[in-house]
Amino acid sequence: MPAPILLWFRRDLRLADHPMLAEAVETGAPLIPVFVHDEVVEGQGAAPRFRLGLSVESLARDLEGIGSKLILRRGRALDSLRALVVETGARAVWWSRAYDPEARARDAEAMEGLDAEGIETRDFTGHLLFEPESVETKTGGYYKVYTPYMKAVRSRDPGDPLPMPARLPAPESWPDSERLDDWRMGRDMRHGADVVARYLTVGEAAARARLGRFVAERIEDYHVARDRPDIEGTSGLSENLTYGEISIRTCYRVALGAREAGAGGAETFLKELLWREFAYHLLHHTPRLITRNWRAEWDRFPWSEDGDSQEATAWKRGRTGMRFVDAAMRELYATGRMHNRARMITGSYLTKHLMTHWKIGHDWFADCLADWDPANNALGWQWIAGSGPDAAPYFRVYNPESQLDKFDPDGAYQRAWIAEGQADPPRTACDFLDAAPRRWRLSADMPYPDPIVGAAEGRDRALAAYKGRDS
Repeated sequence: MPAPILLWFRRDLRLADHPMLAEAVETGAPLIPVFVHDEVVEGQGAAPRFRLGLSVESLARDLEGIGSKLILRRGRALDSLRALVVETGARAVWWSRAYDPEARARDAEAMEGLDAEGIETRDFTGHLLFEPESVETKTGGYYKVYTPYMKAVRSRDPGDPLPMPARLPAPESWPDSERLDDWRMGRDMRHGADVVARYLTVGEAAARARLGRFVAERIEDYHVARDRPDIEGTSGLSENLTYGEISIRTCYRVALGAREAGAGGAETFLKELLWREFAYHLLHHTPRLITRNWRAEWDRFPWSEDGDSQEATAWKRGRTGMRFVDAAMRELYATGRMHNRARMITGSYLTKHLMTHWKIGHDWFADCLADWDPANNALGWQWIAGSGPDAAPYFRVYNPESQLDKFDPDGAYQRAWIAEGQADPPRTACDFLDAAPRRWRLSADMPYPDPIVGAAEGRDRALAAYKGRDS
């Protein structure tokens, strides 16, 4: 029997349209799927790590269904892979490509260390439609503005999704595996884990069903409904794309088919998928997108960097007195997700009305979002703050009151998440109170707060700071 191949799964937790898996099956070699709770996983926030654990559990079940199993190890990636090579006699370790700085550093170390020991290493595409280095401007550089990037790739053919393998060749014997429960990947969620879990849609089968429902029921009106947090108008697929439970190519192909069939919102949905590509394009070429202002001139802007200030704390806890902001922040804490329109409003309020650095919001989202994505989160925050590439101008200050009137005209969104003032608060609003840490001392019968910074006051303060930023 030929030497086995270790298949190192990370953010590609699916079986269908999986380039690494498809090519591995073609070799005929025994395949040993592996997931490592490594240094990158350990550094993730509470909600992303919790959600990742659920996806790993789902993949393990799916692999068993095709005659395989998922081997679990915990420790530094290179050390764990070296140990498995020795235990199994594997002569190759394959994985799907990653793009954020921490993952790239981990992968480079693994590749260098294994190659030095004569172990074949290969990385595969699959997380994106188009590899970042494959898209260049006419002068050979990278794109810094979305629209030209979108026009450059929209006519490209990403190919057809690959089928799911029927069986995986198994080794003669399996190495020992750790137990997922022993890792306690939801430990930092504390009592909030049970609340958030009710709002999640986990695994490959659920992701494919979600895509099918979206195309059948909502893509027609997506271009309008996607801005309404009070209704189910979006696909919800960000959660599944984050962990690779469904491929971006599968979503893109289905959306192309919907557009050809005349679905009114399909073009807008395709552009949103390409925005995700653009985020990774930028992150690949400028890793600083995650850690500091993309535009260096914003380093002098007088943002507060105190994440424990009274204003930042009120923002995190959904107690700013701005109902759109508070409803959104409570939705985030109870469900692990936030509507995109709400992300814009909460981000604008923090960076402009509260004059607080976007990194405070970026890091809070990285801890609370179950669909946390390193590229999208960073680009989104720098876009709304005005400090990033192709950003909204800083002087575009969203008014959280008028935005609520426009996008929650019947008040359904705010009622869903703000319990105060309601005689019989809905389950959603109570879920936030159940998920919130006890030290926050929140209850449905406490008075709703007055605005810590009013809409007009905050706008004036932000614009004054913008005008005086270079003085």
